[in-house]
Amino acid sequence: MSFLCLFLGDITQKGYEKKRAKLLAPYVPQTQGSVCPSLGVPQAVCALPLVPQAVCALPLVPQAVYVPWCHTSCAFPFTDIHTEAVQAALAKHKEQKMALPMPTKRRSTFVQSPADACTPPDTSSASEDEGSLRRQAALSAALHQSLQNAESWINRSVQGSSTSSSASSTLSHGEGKGTSGSLADVFANTRIGRSWVPTEQSLRVQTDCSWHSVLCSSSPGVPVSSRVSTKIQQLLNTLKRPKRPPLKEFFVDDFEEIVEVPQPDPNQPKPEGRQMTPVKGEPLGVVCNWPPALEAALQRWGTTQAKCPCLTALDVTGKPVYTLTYGKLWSRSLKLAYTLLNKLGTKNEPVLRPGDRVALVYPNNDPVMFMVAFYGCLLAEVIPVPIEVPLTRKDAGGQQIGFLLGSCGIALALTTEVCLKGLPKTQNGEIVQFKGWPRLKWVVTDSKYLSKSPKDWQPNISAAGTEPAYIEYKTSKEGSVMGVTVSRVAMLAHCQALSQACNYSEGETVVNVLDFKKDAGLWHGILTNVMNKLHTISVPYSVMKTCPLSWVQRVHAHKAKVALVKCRDLHWAMMAHRDQRDVSLSSLRMLIVTDGANPWSVSSCDAFLSLFQSHGLKPEAICPCATSPEAMTVAIRRPGVPGAPLPGRAILSMNGLSFGVIRVNTEDKNSALTVQDVGHMMPGGMMCIVKPDGPPQLCKTDEIGEICVSCRAGGMMYYGLAGVTKNTFEVIPVNSSGSPVGEVPFVRSGLLGFVGPGSLVFVVGKMDGLLTVSGRRHNADDIVATGLAVESIKTVYRGRIAVFSVSVFYDERIVVVAEQRPDASEEDSFQWMSRVLQAIDSIHQVGVYCLALVPANTLPKTPLGGIHISQTKQHFLEGSLHPCNILMCPHTCVTNLPKPRQKQPGVGPASVMVGNLVAGKRIAQASGRDLGQIEDNDLVKKHQFLTEVLQWRAQATPDHPLFLLLNAKGTTVCTATCLQLHKKAERIASVLCDKGHLNAGDNVVLLYPPGIELITAFYGCLYSGCVPVTVRPPHAQSLVATLPTVRMIVEVSKAACILTTQTLMRLLKSREAAGAVDVKTWPTIIDTDDLPRKRLAQIYKPPTPEMLAYLDFSVSTTGMLTGVKMSHAAVSGLCRAIKLQCELYSSRQIAICLDPYCGLGFVLWCLCSVYSGHQSILIPPMELESNLFLWLSTVSQYKIRDTFCSYSVMELCTKGLGNQARGINLSCVRTCVVVAEERPRVSLTHSFSKLFKDIGLSSRAVSTTFGSRVNVAICLQLPNRVTDGTSGPDPTTVYVDLKSLRHDRVRLVERGAPQSLLLSESGKILPGVKVVIVNPETKGPLGDSHLGEIWVNSPHTASGYYTIYDNETLQADHFNTRLSFGDAAQTLWARTGYLGFVRRTGADGERHDALYVVGALDETLELRGLRYHPIDIETSVSRTHRSIAECAVFTWTNLLVVVVELCGCEQEALDLVPLVTNVVLEEHYLIVGVVVVVDPGVIPINSRGEKQRMHLRDSFLADQLDPIYVAYNM
Repeated sequence: MSFLCLFLGDITQKGYEKKRAKLLAPYVPQTQGSVCPSLGVPQAVCALPLVPQAVCALPLVPQAVYVPWCHTSCAFPFTDIHTEAVQAALAKHKEQKMALPMPTKRRSTFVQSPADACTPPDTSSASEDEGSLRRQAALSAALHQSLQNAESWINRSVQGSSTSSSASSTLSHGEGKGTSGSLADVFANTRIGRSWVPTEQSLRVQTDCSWHSVLCSSSPGVPVSSRVSTKIQQLLNTLKRPKRPPLKEFFVDDFEEIVEVPQPDPNQPKPEGRQMTPVKGEPLGVVCNWPPALEAALQRWGTTQAKCPCLTALDVTGKPVYTLTYGKLWSRSLKLAYTLLNKLGTKNEPVLRPGDRVALVYPNNDPVMFMVAFYGCLLAEVIPVPIEVPLTRKDAGGQQIGFLLGSCGIALALTTEVCLKGLPKTQNGEIVQFKGWPRLKWVVTDSKYLSKSPKDWQPNISAAGTEPAYIEYKTSKEGSVMGVTVSRVAMLAHCQALSQACNYSEGETVVNVLDFKKDAGLWHGILTNVMNKLHTISVPYSVMKTCPLSWVQRVHAHKAKVALVKCRDLHWAMMAHRDQRDVSLSSLRMLIVTDGANPWSVSSCDAFLSLFQSHGLKPEAICPCATSPEAMTVAIRRPGVPGAPLPGRAILSMNGLSFGVIRVNTEDKNSALTVQDVGHMMPGGMMCIVKPDGPPQLCKTDEIGEICVSCRAGGMMYYGLAGVTKNTFEVIPVNSSGSPVGEVPFVRSGLLGFVGPGSLVFVVGKMDGLLTVSGRRHNADDIVATGLAVESIKTVYRGRIAVFSVSVFYDERIVVVAEQRPDASEEDSFQWMSRVLQAIDSIHQVGVYCLALVPANTLPKTPLGGIHISQTKQHFLEGSLHPCNILMCPHTCVTNLPKPRQKQPGVGPASVMVGNLVAGKRIAQASGRDLGQIEDNDLVKKHQFLTEVLQWRAQATPDHPLFLLLNAKGTTVCTATCLQLHKKAERIASVLCDKGHLNAGDNVVLLYPPGIELITAFYGCLYSGCVPVTVRPPHAQSLVATLPTVRMIVEVSKAACILTTQTLMRLLKSREAAGAVDVKTWPTIIDTDDLPRKRLAQIYKPPTPEMLAYLDFSVSTTGMLTGVKMSHAAVSGLCRAIKLQCELYSSRQIAICLDPYCGLGFVLWCLCSVYSGHQSILIPPMELESNLFLWLSTVSQYKIRDTFCSYSVMELCTKGLGNQARGINLSCVRTCVVVAEERPRVSLTHSFSKLFKDIGLSSRAVSTTFGSRVNVAICLQLPNRVTDGTSGPDPTTVYVDLKSLRHDRVRLVERGAPQSLLLSESGKILPGVKVVIVNPETKGPLGDSHLGEIWVNSPHTASGYYTIYDNETLQADHFNTRLSFGDAAQTLWARTGYLGFVRRTGADGERHDALYVVGALDETLELRGLRYHPIDIETSVSRTHRSIAECAVFTWTNLLVVVVELCGCEQEALDLVPLVTNVVLEEHYLIVGVVVVVDPGVIPINSRGEKQRMHLRDSFLADQLDPIYVAYNM
């Protein structure tokens, strides 16, 4: 797996031999002493029995068995072996700059780095606009790096990742000639600029007959030279040569749930030793004068050796400030015990009883008060629970400490007066209620507040038994805090065992740098100290921060025999060594390194020894030990005899360790782990190694497992947690057949290791730091060490790195978080991150999923300054870490994606038909009511054309009001009766004939704001025989963006004339307009503000109903401009269908808040009132911007029963009004119809209904419509009341399985099912309309369990596309197409371009065929052979963080690009990158290629409320978005 493999050139002879041996190994019979093919080391060495020589299971193995246990002299003497390994691993990349695309960051985002100030602006972008100059300078050297130069380590992507999806991918050809060399080639023939002019093909819906317009194709609007596309090209280069794992690592994502079965690597090393037997420690010696209990030892020394020093505390400068004698300790502990039992309550109702738990809250610089309180509790027989001093309400892990206090039933806390004053207070002066803590009574234990005990009062000191003595808290990997209960007998036995192992003698001086409240600091410095009458000098953490050499000076000054330290203290002392040279450590007989369980402690010990040997430090004095809260001291190295050989080292293969197997590392020293022993196990105990997961099965001798200990000196339980206690403290090991080995219970220590030769204990990691990725085990400490070995000092702080794993997509993923130094530049940080990724991959053969750098001092800390890992992980998952740099590598890490779906060869029509019959599936089709059977008045029979209807109404009901236009204040600005409309239309027709000299059939563009003028102009055109084309007027403030679209429609429609207002006419001819288009080429422009009062000689009557009535132009969300032809017959048919469906007649009023320029919005605004005679109240949507209440207050005021709006209007009201809609009553509304050409937005309609329920809106009122370019109204919900029995049921909702949907299958699931999607019926199918669901490729009808294209047949379907050159094949394919087989094969159908399905739903008696729209076919993303709908991915992304306002996705060269709008503060921008990547991977099985974080309002949304993803894509590639941050995922 190493990344240092060769990609190019022939395999070498040596490599060939090795590979051949490896492949043939399983088939070659093994002989004794032969070479192990997997390792190239003697076979016997691999099956190394790690037991003392005397009991060696392999008598024939020569002395070479003990190769790994070499002495310090031969194993890289006193060098940091690991740093050497890392530097060697990076040597290949030495002078190369990273070829990774550096993230783009806005200058304002982080003011952390002063280096920003001198960074030159980035001018690599084609445009020199202000936005691009504001961005962070990118690595120009990296930008132009060619593929040959690219770092080999990153050159791996995964088969089946989003970078190798469909056949059109530029990646899937490897390095063949078919690939574009760079994206610039792709852009060579495209147009530059945002406001692009479509080519002729784009005016039609599609150039080919299929609807598979995958968004990856290059589109107009992308500049040739673009910084973004250069970076994407670079990203593609890094992913171009995928290291494909063998296919068996994939699992097939089918319609059922995924069942991932990870296949083990056949070449992985396996344990070959025999099963280990538990190892016994030396017997615990019986000393005649050992006390019966620890309290008895205190009594003895306090009364007989009262003047002897017990504990010395230091001040902040490191000078001794107070020494507690044994006499003082005894007398003060006695006073406290008496006070606790007798003075806190009344005689009849004491506050404390023996056995109660008490919290000890003492600062780390006050060991004296803590020691008095601890022994005071022991003498009072109450159980002390030492915890950290809470500093704020939001301390890292504070809530979990509160949980511990609550579960222990603690109501009392002991502290000092000074500490109590320092606790955070409320305004009343009371101590704040800490989050999650129970209510506590605080008791100050300073001497002046204690009562002296009477002469006759004596504490009860009995012989030590199994009753609890104290509780030590422990934080688990997940962050929960548990209390390990230690019995009095265990406390005593542990002190005895430590006394024997460390050979303590009375009166010795011990320097303790550790936390005295827990672990070894408590055991040696507080407990064993009193047992042996030692003198402890306690060096607090605060002193170490200001004077790192203080502990060395204390050893020198007090001639201390023993020092208790961590590797950190050794490191600090070495750093500060120059400050003082005249110190002597010759008095030390034991330097106990308490984190010797960290595998990397060996380098600290070696370096410290090499520096301080000249100061008298003896090599045999260094004594690493291994401890855990549950098993207490697991093992400790005994002080050596001068001149005796030093203990051995194990040089182990990292690869072997990751499989839990011990292997000698002989091949590659760079991936070796050198570990030192932690001595022998404790006296009087037994030890065994069990498998870390599953039942406690004993390991083999060459296998790594969890160390378990059985002795009297260990924890007895987790307080109050019986279940977890059983699995940890009462473990009976079993053999390979599952039978128990003995009856003695063992305690799991939480340490991973093995027992080596001579029963030496070796620890290689902790269970809490275990990261299991793809079945291989890695140690967090190892990964931290590798990161630190990469020249970290300039970039990050040494002790502030957190490594943890997060569960994403069926596996654990490694996350590394470090604190960045304030003076590190962007480039330095990025360089360091890149090199860390290489180093971890080379040495550990594992990919890092995310590497994040956060500003200095922002990671949550533990009380003693370490990083609080679980809290950091929680911040990362919540999106509250606020990194300043981030690098995600999902392409490298995620190797378990489902196999891409292969398209099956087409099945013939007959087979499909038979298959459906056999399966009992209905063909998916549905239809509205039959028009022929519906009674209608004579209107239809009399008048074929809308113009005739208007003339008839002008005569029959001249004063009947048809239209009412409102302004933002809700006042009527214009009305039109039947007669007024007819007369105005006549005058416009007259002007068209006289001024415009137009003939029947000429096209006329109508350029009006939403209003009645637009309607009169429309009927004026019909009266004169011209064909109207309604166009949205350009926006005066953004002419450059909006005028070219107008110009384009004018050109494409070959308009002979433009009808408009005087204001707009001036705008079209203005100087500003000339900057956007050529104003000289406009056709005749006629303003209709002042019309001559001239009658039209004759109103035009079309010769046939099939003549063209109007053109409907619209730009789709994919950027396609399409014009469709609507005949007079279609117009009449459409108006009739809507009239029947909505029960419209003259006495009705409806309110319309829609854009009136295309689709159903235009039909409702301009046509329906004239046909049906109802009154339409017109509300221009743009007026809502200045008055949000306008639409709803109009509905309330006029008591409107039916209203029509768009999603953008509904969203505006939902977000903007909230609960402020006072004085509005919506109980009159029976239908509120959302007009759209998309999947119903169920969450929005539900929110709207819920929000306005309190002001009378019925939950059944809101429904949706569905239409498309080929047929603007296919579905429209019926009113919710029954009149003549024709009223339909409520719109139904279903939950469908998202995974099946990607395979074009429809599988209904229960609400709340994982991966389910809620879909709503798109309204009721209109009368006279038939739909069928069709396979878009084969054009065959589908069963109702399939997703397919919706085809429609109805009298009001459009006649065809209006293009410059009529493309007959396209017309035939989209408007007059036939099914390839089936009953309906003779019917002519139109293709909507939308995917959907039909389901029979509803209660018995009211069952109907419901049409469900899933999404537009040309918006779908085809990735990994599956079909994705952007809205589904966007919904997932929007849920991930509260600061995501909006989101849009698109693909570019098969990279998935996610753009999110950030509505929070800019420091949250980088938090979104991992969250977005995680959720898309988890829910959609896709790897995000690029995450772009932008300001709110950047994602373009059209007037219908639809996202313009193609515009967004073009702006992104043209570098016009001014993003806050762009992350390129590796």
